[in-house]
Amino acid sequence: MTRKCICEICNCGRHHCPHMPTGFHDKTLQPCLLTEYNEKYPSYGDIKPRENYKPKPETLSKRGKMDGTSTFRTDYIPHEITQRPQPMQHDYRPKSGEVDHHTTYKVDFSPHKIKPAKSMRPPPPKPGKGGRIDTVPTYKDDYRLWDIPKRKPKAAEPYCPPTSRFGNPSTFQDDFGPKGYALRESFKPPDAPRVSDVPFDGLTNHKIAYIPHPLGDRYIKPPDEYKPSDIPFDSITTHRRDFRGLHGDPTKSFKPDPGKIGSDAPFDGNSEFRDRFQAWPITLPYVHKHPDYVQPEGPMDLNSTSHLDYVGHKVKPPTPFKPALTRRVHAPFQGSTTMKDDFKTWDIKKPEIIKRVEEMGIPDAKFDGLTTFKANYVPHPIKPTHSFKPSDTPLHSSIPFDAGTLYRTEYTPKRLEICPASYPTPPGYVYESTDARGHKFFHKMTQSEEKLAVPNEMHLPKEVAVAS
Repeated sequence: MTRKCICEICNCGRHHCPHMPTGFHDKTLQPCLLTEYNEKYPSYGDIKPRENYKPKPETLSKRGKMDGTSTFRTDYIPHEITQRPQPMQHDYRPKSGEVDHHTTYKVDFSPHKIKPAKSMRPPPPKPGKGGRIDTVPTYKDDYRLWDIPKRKPKAAEPYCPPTSRFGNPSTFQDDFGPKGYALRESFKPPDAPRVSDVPFDGLTNHKIAYIPHPLGDRYIKPPDEYKPSDIPFDSITTHRRDFRGLHGDPTKSFKPDPGKIGSDAPFDGNSEFRDRFQAWPITLPYVHKHPDYVQPEGPMDLNSTSHLDYVGHKVKPPTPFKPALTRRVHAPFQGSTTMKDDFKTWDIKKPEIIKRVEEMGIPDAKFDGLTTFKANYVPHPIKPTHSFKPSDTPLHSSIPFDAGTLYRTEYTPKRLEICPASYPTPPGYVYESTDARGHKFFHKMTQSEEKLAVPNEMHLPKEVAVAS
């Protein structure tokens, strides 16, 4: 009988088991059917969980009443929404006169009669005359082996050390020496930019030179009429022309004829096995018979050689190997060693810090706090930019607004489906058990359990899932 959890019975995705955290520390050896956490992550000793950094829920008293206003409510200003004007579409007016459908292609390229394509299939090979084929290729005749002498190994040259002394400086030290620091030259123009006093007119070359031209009517090309060809269609292909059906003899069957091989004489009962393999006399194997047990007469002597020959001796316990207690010496302990005498602590001074001499000295005068921007900047009055927003002229129409949509006309309400997991006990299931993780397992009702079930025990859930 298959068991199911609430997580598996739910079809709306809103019902699941509580998943108790103590389920991971369960000491039972039963495997979990819903997760593989215990198999992949076994427990390692008594490890305490981490401390929770969540702040404690403290009550905040002595606070004023919330007015319910927000920055969006205070700053937002409602504006009137106007409809955008729709572009006007001009009526189509066809041009007068007839259209000449002749093209340069029809004039220059005259139709020609096309012959069927030739077959690219190679001709069938002709049978040979039975002569011998020379199997020697051109590679063996033209490319032959040459006697190439082996190269002698190069004699090793003896190493001759240099006679001159190696110099300490390198090419990097010779070519790239220390250089002094120089201030970078400023590329800022000396004079401040000048602002024109003439007001900006907003005219561009496009606004001045552009001339709007009226658009003509759109030309629509009429479709060409279909003219069937006068040449009859031969419907002959290369396959039909070259590959013709030739009648051949059917293949012969290699299966032997199912004729009856035998005679009508009755079977006498003799066979090769009965003639050659005769019954030989077999003797029974020898079985050794054990004699019957006869109980000896008289009492049993329980004395052994060790019990009769052993003589007891008086043995003293062994003396301990612990050394005797030496008398204590009250003289002071001489703790000097060769290590202490030869290796003495030396007074080591801390090395001084190698500080580089600064090339630029610190000025003694007080910092005035002026920069080139503050000294050369000239404030200018700011002019507000011209708004290109259209005027708020409402565009109202006398035609009433048609609020009908395809959704309103074609929408059909869906049937409400109730999730079986929303009931205290899902319909058609019987509660079985709850494990340490908090999973509730149910199994489907049998025919005997469905007869005993009471229909009045089913209660409607508080929440209903809607399937769209």
